[in-house]
Amino acid sequence: MADLFDLKKHNQMNNEETSQIAIVIVPYLEQGHLNPLLNLSRIISSYKLPVFFLGTSTSNRQAKFRLSGWNILDFPTIRFHDLVPGSCSSVSASVMEKLGSFFTSILLLREPIREFLQEVSSTYRRTVVINDTGMSWVVQDAVSMPNTECYCFHTISAFTALSFACEATKKRLPSPVSEIIAELPPKENTFDSETIEYIMMQRESRDFYSVGLHNSCKEIEGVFIELLEEQRENKQWAIGPVYPVEISKRKSSELTHECFSWLDKQYLNSVIYVSFGSTTTLSKEQINELAFGLEQSEQKFIWVLRGADKKGGDNIENVERGSNSDLPDGFEERIKGKGVGFIEKNWAPQLEILAHGSIGGFMSHCGWNSCIESISMGVPMAAWPIHSDQPRNTVLITKVLKIGIIVRDWENRYELVSAAKVKNAVRFLMDSAEGEELRRRVTELSSSVKKSVTNGASRKEMDSFVAHITR
Repeated sequence: MADLFDLKKHNQMNNEETSQIAIVIVPYLEQGHLNPLLNLSRIISSYKLPVFFLGTSTSNRQAKFRLSGWNILDFPTIRFHDLVPGSCSSVSASVMEKLGSFFTSILLLREPIREFLQEVSSTYRRTVVINDTGMSWVVQDAVSMPNTECYCFHTISAFTALSFACEATKKRLPSPVSEIIAELPPKENTFDSETIEYIMMQRESRDFYSVGLHNSCKEIEGVFIELLEEQRENKQWAIGPVYPVEISKRKSSELTHECFSWLDKQYLNSVIYVSFGSTTTLSKEQINELAFGLEQSEQKFIWVLRGADKKGGDNIENVERGSNSDLPDGFEERIKGKGVGFIEKNWAPQLEILAHGSIGGFMSHCGWNSCIESISMGVPMAAWPIHSDQPRNTVLITKVLKIGIIVRDWENRYELVSAAKVKNAVRFLMDSAEGEELRRRVTELSSSVKKSVTNGASRKEMDSFVAHITR
């Protein structure tokens, strides 16, 4: 249960004009979802609105620990609330059997979320719930509560959201968008059966409120946002990127991560950043091929080598770090001796790394967070999709925006990516006229995105949304 005294105290922290409105953020409990929704909380907090960020004690701790590009202490109107899962009686045995333990643990949050929202709605004139699309089922009780409104936040690209929407509505799309989307792999090839079952539960619970917020902007995905509004027949606010698009220059002593002292010694655009996100663990064989490919490319690199996060687990103290035994014999010693690479085996501040002037390319799984961070910082991509929405984002990056290349085709996803293929991709991106053209294109797009966030379309969209919820 929420502490009503705390709610009233939080109310008093804000000015009288805005304190009548409470914003409740409900993120899906994985890093790729926690991060954008905490960044959205930062933006909403800047309007002097009280924000309650809901999660488990573990997910809230992780969200704060992995924050990059800003300081949570600068936004005192953000309050974290730790949820305690309810009883299993709220979820049928057949559903639990279909979904598995992690998805079931999320469904058990419905009861504590309902109780928290009931207390908030009794304290504020209006309660605004912004939930991750993956949490639609657990917030569905909010629509029957007095003075409470719900909005969905999409952590995927508008392009991907459009592809999913047209599959559901069967409405025709104009050319050439229809041809591009027709060539995308079916979701059955990119999601496992448990995830598809869970997604369908969320979609059914979302029928009553499909107004959406998107971590994107019209400069990147304008045509897809407009088409998505036509598909869903309602407003879609493009308020992104929600991450800071300018990273303040700091003294070397203030950069706590040791990779920055190495990056500071490298030339402009000379380093490729390699990271496959928080949900991927490469096999030892693939790690070996990747290592040899990076070494043979003769390009400098920074490589985040770590295992996937444990779903629902402690990913701060008990993270699966990369180990020396995963790498070829003598590899680390050779690259350190030559000064050509930096290997990070724990969590790394990706946004700040991408913002560093020495970074000239990003080899990535193409999760949407990574894509939009790379675009914002003007870094071209080498796409290596692994699962979920990543193959669709790869199409957006390489074929639509034309700011990246493909390392591995989705059709060949079960094959080992050879050292030669890695070497050629890195050299193409980092040391060719074609790679330089990709860099020029993404730099121009980055400039447009930054203007949009500062005083352009994205800022106006965010102002419009805040005006709507505080009306």
